[in-house]
Amino acid sequence: MSKDLQEAIKIMRDMTPIIDPEEDYLTILAAEEQVATTEARRKKELEDTQLKLKVLTKALEAARVSSTRPPSIPSTEDHAAIINQLDVNRLSLCKAINECESLLAGKEAELANLKAETKALEDCDPAAEHANGLNSAVVRMQLYKGLGFEPVLNNDQQLAKMLVHSESGDIHYVEFDGKKSDFEYVDLMWRLAST
Repeated sequence: MSKDLQEAIKIMRDMTPIIDPEEDYLTILAAEEQVATTEARRKKELEDTQLKLKVLTKALEAARVSSTRPPSIPSTEDHAAIINQLDVNRLSLCKAINECESLLAGKEAELANLKAETKALEDCDPAAEHANGLNSAVVRMQLYKGLGFEPVLNNDQQLAKMLVHSESGDIHYVEFDGKKSDFEYVDLMWRLAST
């Protein structure tokens, strides 16, 4: 067995525990929940900011009305400074609202993309695609051969022996004579393949 083939077999064995479509699906669900939580929080922040803006706008209007008060309250210069400060606060709050709305729109677009991806993944049936496009027996045989197991059939086309190509390059054979359980045969073949 060539070194490249051995490396490919090793990579396939190493990748088997990593590939988990259920975990990928759960990751997408967690992302959706995170986006929903963030969206709710941002919406609350937006509402709070709008409420503050209304309060500040009312305060600004009240300050404008009170600018005609007698000089015993605040001076004209002090009153103008208060109005200017309130105007600055209102502008900064408007800017914050615009930034929040922009961020919210981005998150909504991201959520829409994730929902579309989730829908596409839910609609996808890999088993049916596999059944339609491939002969699974041939693929399994190729996988077994790639892992170093080569079945030998008898005259009745029944499995009689298994040639096992070990990592060291030796070839072993296991004869299925019914003296061992299926588990023992499998264990024996894997031990031979890993020598």
